[in-house]
Amino acid sequence: MAYTAASPQSRVGTRLIAPLSGHLVPIEQVPDPVFAQKMVGDGISIDPISQQLLAPCDGEVIQLHPSNHAVSIKTMDGLEVLMHIGLDTVTLRGEGFSPRVKVGDRVQTGDVLIEFDADYVALHARSLLTQVVITNSDQVASFSPYLGIVRAGEDVALELTMAGDGQTAAGTPSGKLVTSEAIVIPNPTGLHARPAAVLANLAKKYQSDIRVRLGEQKTNARSVVGLMGLSIDNGDTVFLEAIGPDAEAAIADLSEAVRSGLGEEGSKPVSAPASMALTDMAAPPPRLRSEDPNILLGVSASPGVAVGYLRQVKRQEIHVDERGDNPNTERRKLEQAIGQAKLEIEALRAKVHGQGNPQKAAIFAAHQELLEDPELESTTHSAIDKGKSAAYAWKQTFTAQADQLAQLKNELLAQRANDLRDVGERVLRILTGVSTEAVRYPENTILVAEDLTPSDMATLDRSRVVGFCTVAGGATSHVAILARSMDIPAIAGTEPGVLDLSDETPAILDGSKGKLRLNPSPDEMEQVRQRLVRIQDKRERDFASKDQPAITTDGHRMEVVANIGSLEDARKTIEMGGEGVGLLRSEFVFMDRPSAPTEDEQADLYSEIAETLGADRPLIIRTLDVGGDKPLSYLPIPHEENPFLGERGIRIGFDRPEILRTQLRAILRASKWGNVRVMFPMIARLEEFRMAKAMLEEEREKLGVSPIPVGIMVEIPATAVIADQFAKEVDFFSVGTNDLTQYTLAMDRGHPKLAPYCDGLDPAVLTLIGVAARAANHHGKWCGICGGIGSDPQAVPLLMGLGVKELSVSIPTIPSIKAQIRELSYTECQRLAEQAVLTDSAAAVRELYQVSEE
Repeated sequence: MAYTAASPQSRVGTRLIAPLSGHLVPIEQVPDPVFAQKMVGDGISIDPISQQLLAPCDGEVIQLHPSNHAVSIKTMDGLEVLMHIGLDTVTLRGEGFSPRVKVGDRVQTGDVLIEFDADYVALHARSLLTQVVITNSDQVASFSPYLGIVRAGEDVALELTMAGDGQTAAGTPSGKLVTSEAIVIPNPTGLHARPAAVLANLAKKYQSDIRVRLGEQKTNARSVVGLMGLSIDNGDTVFLEAIGPDAEAAIADLSEAVRSGLGEEGSKPVSAPASMALTDMAAPPPRLRSEDPNILLGVSASPGVAVGYLRQVKRQEIHVDERGDNPNTERRKLEQAIGQAKLEIEALRAKVHGQGNPQKAAIFAAHQELLEDPELESTTHSAIDKGKSAAYAWKQTFTAQADQLAQLKNELLAQRANDLRDVGERVLRILTGVSTEAVRYPENTILVAEDLTPSDMATLDRSRVVGFCTVAGGATSHVAILARSMDIPAIAGTEPGVLDLSDETPAILDGSKGKLRLNPSPDEMEQVRQRLVRIQDKRERDFASKDQPAITTDGHRMEVVANIGSLEDARKTIEMGGEGVGLLRSEFVFMDRPSAPTEDEQADLYSEIAETLGADRPLIIRTLDVGGDKPLSYLPIPHEENPFLGERGIRIGFDRPEILRTQLRAILRASKWGNVRVMFPMIARLEEFRMAKAMLEEEREKLGVSPIPVGIMVEIPATAVIADQFAKEVDFFSVGTNDLTQYTLAMDRGHPKLAPYCDGLDPAVLTLIGVAARAANHHGKWCGICGGIGSDPQAVPLLMGLGVKELSVSIPTIPSIKAQIRELSYTECQRLAEQAVLTDSAAAVRELYQVSEE
């Protein structure tokens, strides 16, 4: 392809004037294979410096994408020109774009088509590069793109000549009409430019005439503009039709391609037709089952034991009318319902916050954000505009999106489908006037359900409900998090047969072991009740001695501190006998806000926590630990195939040094108010620690404050393996056992199927902890634990025996952990640790030491 400098001078053929001011880029250089490989069509790209997309020629607007980021014009001689602002901008769902035309409008060269906020789009999309593409390039004889700087509405961007009169000479195929089965579109944002281009190119491989049908509308499968013009969205049902010599092959191949998402990330088949049903050979392995019919197994969601009687949670199916009043009336109904839902959720958030759970209250703040989701809004409005009632449109939208979320590969995100259903059902109840009165359960109730919602948990009567088990969900679901904060024993991932059990069935639920025992005898139930009384007595004794040091029977001192995430947590730490803070999750300062906190805001918060703890209690502040798996709205991170292996922790700090430097300055300023230390997360290489420490030292010298201890999280196996080298340079280690375990075992700790095997007491994990602890001790440093197993009574003696000097635990467990240590022999702990690393499984490790709860 020939390129020339941009110029307004005329040449033979059709000229397209630059729709934007900026720098022209060859289409082959666009960092998107669909455009670069000309799957959409041939053309040119512009790196824009203006914010109004102008018509490059005279013609008719034949397509305007619902997300308003793409528009197509057809000229008098049949040329179809697609203009696509940015890359991956379809995911913005129209945010930042303001169309000035509609389909059917006649436009002249230079007319404004779309205005857009370049700053917003650049911040939230992959690129601002804007493509000008001829989607029916097969009708073009020659392309002559220009290069250089162009002025919108003045300079030529692309010149071309048409093939003959611009019409193709293809004949009308004949033969039998072949129609596909119904296909539900799995693409998260529907058939936008990229998947449409993939489908069009696949269709071009066949001789047959192939059409895509959505309702009563049809279009040529080879036409990108035609496909985009159908506005096919996620969850829509389409059919493929073909006539010609290879119609059957075309339908078979293209149906499978469309059903699987045309290669787009995040697309999974929503439903499979009968012809794709699983055979017995392809059936998944059965869930783990007990040989005892009176024992049902699941996954631990919240520890503890409950004894009581089963009660099935009945979900009310809300029926809605499909047809609605005029669209304006239905939109007002939806707006009012969403407004009422926000007020109700705010009341729940305030209630949970008032119970001393500010972090748990953030779950409901996230629910409020879901109600403002632009995709929910735009999809619902689109259905309303087609004559659907607000209730019908809303129900269809949130259920389809929840189903899509539930099918994501990332199990942590998949479990958030339950949150969306919770929010969606709340709005639906308001729209339909269905009562929302809470069910009053009998005393000693163990709830049984397909799943529960955060709203269910917030309104649960703890005096009557003693535990619950669900078929769905997992240890990382918001329901499980709330259950743990409320001290309600719970199991998830239970066998589906639990839903068939009768109400009032007697049961013993062991949340710690993920086990539900059915039909115990009255004597067995009474024994458990007496055991629970003894456990409560022990808790009271432990609390009475909470301020005594944790010294073993043979004189070995352990430091027991807390993992915290707020000022209130710091106060509770002192109340529970904590000797300091081993991990301040500083993310709480950055969350639930539209922009990053200032240096002064952070310094004030850290100083207040340090002052609350006092000079004798250490405060270890972990720098911001967010990433692809837990992003911040104002800190966008490009999509990553595996966010756990991507930009997380300190890597974000290096990518956005202004964020890290601001936080380091705030920590240094707070150091004069207490015993403050800093800790860097996700350190994998010595170079990373040196870079982070150098940044800290630069800011310290600017502030003129005294040095503070600097440590690292040991949460990556590579760090533990070369711990001896790190120990020469750091002041301390703190092992993050949650991530260390999942990285060592290559298991996502939030995976509902793998979670039971992602155990921090696996011999491989314990071996790495031992390596880190020995390295620290050898160099006169110390190694602590701030991960989940620090609060696990079975792990405590093993960690001590491996050489760990500090345990940073969950606040409620501080008294019991300290009491346990006072009953241990350090020599015996060392012997147990030696045995543990030689066993063959975490289960075998747990058999080495049994904890007395009484």
